[in-house]
Amino acid sequence: MSHSLEALRQMEYPGRVIVLGRDPSNECDVVVYAVTGRSPSSQARRLELDGNAIVTKPTDPEVLKTGNPDLLVYSAVCFSRRLAVSNGKQTEDIARAEADHPVAALAAGLRNWSFEPDAPIFTPRISGLLWPDGRAALSLIRRADDGTARRQYFESVLRPGRAEMIATYAGPNQNPLPVFRGEPLPLTLTEGTARATVEAFYEALCPENRPEDFRVAAACVFLSRKDPDRPTIAIINRHERKSA
Repeated sequence: MSHSLEALRQMEYPGRVIVLGRDPSNECDVVVYAVTGRSPSSQARRLELDGNAIVTKPTDPEVLKTGNPDLLVYSAVCFSRRLAVSNGKQTEDIARAEADHPVAALAAGLRNWSFEPDAPIFTPRISGLLWPDGRAALSLIRRADDGTARRQYFESVLRPGRAEMIATYAGPNQNPLPVFRGEPLPLTLTEGTARATVEAFYEALCPENRPEDFRVAAACVFLSRKDPDRPTIAIINRHERKSA
């Protein structure tokens, strides 16, 4: 079994995860979005393809209401001229943003957004943008010690078999949860299809030695560099897996 996703495997509770990369053959750009959750409301969700978006939807609407639906239900991935991905409702603003570079487009799309209002954690807003020409960028908005929004943008250089990951949380399952800080984490991509890649990420979210399983869902998008308008998509939802 490959341990190419070791940085993710070491995170007991990453929260939400965004990955941008390129497959080993150098033929497809790769996007992964994954959801883990500790609370019943966060776990009562699934990822579903809905038109030109992958959205989070409730598996149990009543349980979902015990949390904050405004932070739990959103378009995680939007397909338009560019592919936008995030852990909240900022995804659509990012997809519409106009700029001549992915970093500038992320900054424009996120100018009216801050970290999430879920004290005492103040979950960061994580986002990514992938253009058809292979240019890409990641963004993290977290709460600074003085209460202001700390904004970071990272240009992603996509290379065969390599990827970069950001998450909402740093990894330890603590209270309050420590948020993700610093630069994106490097990963190695070894699989050549969206289905095999999402399976690898889903397994890495809960290795065999993990006492608790916080997995909710994971989605992977393969965008052919020759035909970026026809993505290949694979989704795993925990509630649909009897052995999950």
